[in-house]
Amino acid sequence: MRHNKKFNHLGRKKGHRDAMLANMTISLIQHKRIFTTLPKAKALRVYAEPLINRAKDDSTTSRRVVFSYLQNKEAIKELFNEISQKIANRPGGYLRILKTGFRKGDGAQTCFIEFVDYNENMLAAGKEKKQSRTRRSRRKSAAEKAEVAAPVTEEVKAEEAPAAEAKAE
Repeated sequence: MRHNKKFNHLGRKKGHRDAMLANMTISLIQHKRIFTTLPKAKALRVYAEPLINRAKDDSTTSRRVVFSYLQNKEAIKELFNEISQKIANRPGGYLRILKTGFRKGDGAQTCFIEFVDYNENMLAAGKEKKQSRTRRSRRKSAAEKAEVAAPVTEEVKAEEAPAAEAKAE
């Protein structure tokens, strides 16, 4: 029975998979963005986000737990010193996956995985988008109702005027 075995094994044994995900997490922390296949990126997000979340609490215990997964002092320093300050106010969702198409050789779907707070281009675009955002409602405002109703009544009056003249004659 396959109860509670939902994660992607990525065609590897446990030791190989854990080593690969740890190496990918270290590369992601150091470079802020990596290029990989979509299944690996999804598995990496599940692996890395709890470690990134633990970096918010800069204590000896947290550092030891994250080090037990990553085994890289430089990555730990960068995670706890720089990245944790940028993500301090974010409640979750530290990583973004952007699909980039299909690889030419084997047709694998490829993507970027990156930190949300480190892509300056998308942050600038997000701020512009938020400023121009308006609330849309299905109901029409009073001004829109008056505009719609006014031309209709003028057309009706124009049609009624010749009929009224005909009756007067």
